[in-house]
Amino acid sequence: MRFQLLGPLSITDGRDVVVLPPSKPTALLAALLIRPGSVVSTDHLRGVVWGEDQPATAKAALQSCVLRLRRIFAKYGIEDQAVTAVAGGYRVRADAGTLDLLHFRQLVDRAAGSGEEPELYTLRAALALWQGPLLANVPSDLLHRDEVPRLAEERLRVLERVGDIELEHGRCREILVDLWEVTRVYPAHERFSEQLMLALYRTGRQTEALAEYRRVKGRLREELGVDPRADLQRLELAILRGDDLGTLDTGRAPVSLAPPALPEPRDASPEGGTTGGERRPDAAPPVPGAPLPAVPCFTGREAEVDALVALLTQRQECETSVVVLSGAPGIGKTALALHAAHLAGGHYPEGCLLLSLTGPDGTALPAEEAAEELRRALPARPGEGRGRLLVLDDVVHPDQVRPLLTANTGGAAIVTSRMGLAALVATHGGAVFRLGALEPEESHALLTAVLGGERVGAEPSAARRLASLCGHFPLALRIAAARLLTRPRLRIADCADWLRHDLPARLTLADDPRMSVPLLLDGALHRLPPPLADAHLRLGAAAHLPLTPGRAADVLGMPEETAEAVMEQLLDAGLLEEGPPGAFRMHELLRAHARRAAPRTAHQPTVLRPPRREESRQPADRPPAALR
Repeated sequence: MRFQLLGPLSITDGRDVVVLPPSKPTALLAALLIRPGSVVSTDHLRGVVWGEDQPATAKAALQSCVLRLRRIFAKYGIEDQAVTAVAGGYRVRADAGTLDLLHFRQLVDRAAGSGEEPELYTLRAALALWQGPLLANVPSDLLHRDEVPRLAEERLRVLERVGDIELEHGRCREILVDLWEVTRVYPAHERFSEQLMLALYRTGRQTEALAEYRRVKGRLREELGVDPRADLQRLELAILRGDDLGTLDTGRAPVSLAPPALPEPRDASPEGGTTGGERRPDAAPPVPGAPLPAVPCFTGREAEVDALVALLTQRQECETSVVVLSGAPGIGKTALALHAAHLAGGHYPEGCLLLSLTGPDGTALPAEEAAEELRRALPARPGEGRGRLLVLDDVVHPDQVRPLLTANTGGAAIVTSRMGLAALVATHGGAVFRLGALEPEESHALLTAVLGGERVGAEPSAARRLASLCGHFPLALRIAAARLLTRPRLRIADCADWLRHDLPARLTLADDPRMSVPLLLDGALHRLPPPLADAHLRLGAAAHLPLTPGRAADVLGMPEETAEAVMEQLLDAGLLEEGPPGAFRMHELLRAHARRAAPRTAHQPTVLRPPRREESRQPADRPPAALR
């Protein structure tokens, strides 16, 4: 059993949560858990439970309250964490596995010094432990006056650090939603307003950034008669002057991976060559940019990785190599592309470039805009810009890619897409890898890499069942593993049972809506013409049999030839897989999603065609690049 203090005070076994009713035993428990393992004096406990209006028999009443609390513990099987009476007071023992407050502090401590990207991931996992208004069901004025603000301050420090990391990495759009929320919930915390102004300015919203400053200034003058702190005033002046305050975040800027610059040689004699602090006049300037996103704990796909690296490293210098990675949403296309780019990047003197071909609002990036983004990133001098590896992510239409390949003559490109992109391969050649689900042993290896060999080794059969429930989809596996990572006391078997009762709806993370299998699949359907999306839902809800043209025609109520064309389009969209000769099949995870999302329209998909470029749509559903 586990106590949850970071929100309404509750008890959970990892599946069910019991929120304790507002009562004196609830207040007593909160006072003890806020200081876990420490002796809390009886005087303090009486103040927590009764405040200044203590009964004449407060000592006996406190003992009665402790007895009631012990009965609650016994009801939920928490004998090993019972209240202990010691000299001068009472104590409750807890650790990071039994109290979310200690787990939160453990994650924050672990994050420090782990490198910014791992630190960000760990801090967001810590923030996910907060479940709502702190101690909302605890009737104690003393705790809400003295303890709640102190605990809230711990969360504010983490929120501030997360904002700093996101801004340092130029992810201004990603952090805007969080900053809008915290500046309104905590209007007195000026650092959040400073971060919000900076994020707005870097995304080209200067007017809104200045309006935020005026809001803060007006509130401070009205309530306290003071001006904003000096840092905020300097930021306002910089925005008014139009100063360069960091990279402008357009929402689709390329991310560059340049090879590390080698140190200049030093000559032993004063007359010999260049010194270490100078660069030769003919030396190319270093290519700016941040590293490509890392792919944590990448496992499996050994044959594809070997083939990809061979294609990217053994090509002729004068040719432009194209590799297409296609497959279902969440199947791991982007992760494989990034992993291969890291392995082969040393063979490209101009470095690597990641360019997402869908915008932050989910719409397909027009070919002209994509080409302009690439032109800004490539060197401007003639003869340069070759020998670069492009990772073109989430392509919707072949025409988005063609001008980019022309601009990158002599380089190579890894293209990821849910579509097959046969038209691109027909005009530009290249290799095609259609990715399926991981093999069971690969899924087991991924869980082991993320959770650790000891935890998976203790429940090997449960780990295999969890992988099966996740459909061996990398994104689903990582979501389930993240849930287990943030709940070290949760058994893998219990997690699998919990997921099984509501698949795929429970394959989601509350602190990041992008990490959601149902949202990802909803977005995949949203890209399709409505009749084609409706056909997918109908076929998914049908009996679990190989989908032949005849069976699909019966389900969809259309001629067999039309049904076959429909299935071909769903195959190209990554929503069906090839089965036995003359048949198709739908992955079980997609089928479970289709059963939940029952067809909402009755139109018959009698006329279906691939969407035109201007019709391609996508909601903002994509998970972080390294996990796609």
